[in-house]
Amino acid sequence: MTSRAVPVHILSGFLGSGKTTLLTRAIEYYQLSGLKPAVLMNELGDVNLDGLLVDEEVPMTEMLGGCICCTIRGDLGMELKQLIDEHEPDVVFVECTGAANPVEMLDGITDASMLTRVELKSLVTVVDAGQLLERSRTPKSRTYKLMQDQIRCATRIILNKADLVTPQELLDAESLLRELSGVAPITAAVKCETDLSLFRADQGSVKERHGAASADRGGDSGAEQGCSHSHDPSHRHDEHCGHAHGPDGGGGHAHHSHDHVMVHTHYFRSPVDSEAFEALIGRLPQEIFRAKGILRFSDTVSPFLFQYAYREMDLMKIAPKEELPSVAVFIGEHFDKRVLEAELNALEAGQS
Repeated sequence: MTSRAVPVHILSGFLGSGKTTLLTRAIEYYQLSGLKPAVLMNELGDVNLDGLLVDEEVPMTEMLGGCICCTIRGDLGMELKQLIDEHEPDVVFVECTGAANPVEMLDGITDASMLTRVELKSLVTVVDAGQLLERSRTPKSRTYKLMQDQIRCATRIILNKADLVTPQELLDAESLLRELSGVAPITAAVKCETDLSLFRADQGSVKERHGAASADRGGDSGAEQGCSHSHDPSHRHDEHCGHAHGPDGGGGHAHHSHDHVMVHTHYFRSPVDSEAFEALIGRLPQEIFRAKGILRFSDTVSPFLFQYAYREMDLMKIAPKEELPSVAVFIGEHFDKRVLEAELNALEAGQS
């Protein structure tokens, strides 16, 4: 067991922003440098579909069925420790679900039991330029507030999908980011193409950088200052995560910062028609902003990995080495799961 501190990088960003694309680029960068990366990946659903995009030789721990920042936060330290003990990686990337509040990620990874084993080096937030502008038009929405938290906590921001907005919109997005974060460098990118040496730059830990930036602003020197909260030992977990409490301060009904996000998983019993599936995706309500899955079509041979984000869908042919379920995961806000399930069942019955 090594006693060296393993650098850890958190990849944050709202659903569909491009975190997994950045992750695969970063993994390749480290591998070409002769170093060994490892991944801890979290999904809200019960199936880790994004993990299929990661090189199978890369050690990976999956935390499914909840959000790292709260539902399964207690397991994060142990999972990270086990990953490091078993595989002795040179670096660990933690990709959290797009519905996660990174404030809790900082606390979870810097847990006292792990301080001698890991050093949190960066929190990179990937932002979809078009979605940032669209969500900013409803500034009181919980989704936009979550995006703001993800931006404020970042040590570096990648303004992704710059090719899908106009030059003026890109400037507007950059200006909005600078209002939310006066600390993090901002890099505009297409498909997360950026200088990946950012992960190896000797910039000190997240704590040191937030502390220095805070001192420059004349504020406190706490590691979490950039996240707009204090690391007072009496600061409760539920306050970090935006829980609501009764007037007496006691444990009222808990509301996480992302509890408005809904997940619906559908397992297909048989192949479906590709054109009918694309038509179904085209009819999805705007409340569903992310979907992904593994599909087998009746008019093709190979299975496909599909990704859908903000009205755009990509299909990629895959050749899995093991039998995988045909499944689709839909993520959004307050959509009607019954209507969606009825449409999926009709698709399987050939009635779409």
